[in-house]
Amino acid sequence: MRTLEQRTPRRECLVDITSLVLRAVAEAGVSQGLCTVFVPHTTAGVTVNENADPDVSHDILSFLAELVPRSWPYRHVEGNSDAHIKASLVGSSVQIPVSGGRLALGTWQAVYLAEFDGPRTRKISLVVQGS
Repeated sequence: MRTLEQRTPRRECLVDITSLVLRAVAEAGVSQGLCTVFVPHTTAGVTVNENADPDVSHDILSFLAELVPRSWPYRHVEGNSDAHIKASLVGSSVQIPVSGGRLALGTWQAVYLAEFDGPRTRKISLVVQGS
C-alpha cells in the first residue's frame, strides 16, 4: 500500500489525481492487475469521470449541491453534514484495471478526488495488485 497526499483548493471541488495514480502504478511495476484507490476521509470521496470537458465536474458539484444543500436542519453540530452525505453518495474507493502497466481508463476518463469540506490536505491510499 502507498499513501499519497493532495491539497484541495476549495470547500467543494473535483481534483484530477490521475497522474498521481499513474505514477504509483508505474512504480509498482505491475503489468496486469488491479489498482484500488481509497480515500480515508468522511467528507471526501473518489470517483472516475470525464476529463475532457470541465463542465462535467461543474455539473456534478452543482447537482450534489442542489440534492444535498449546505443549509438544512441537520443534527450534526459541526456544520458539515452536507459534506458527509455527498461523500457517502460519491463513495470512498474505486477499482481500476491495470493493463500493460497502465490504468485501463476509457478515452475520456480521469480519477478524481472529490472534496466536500475543504480546503484540506487529503490522504489517498493506493493498492496495486497483480503481476
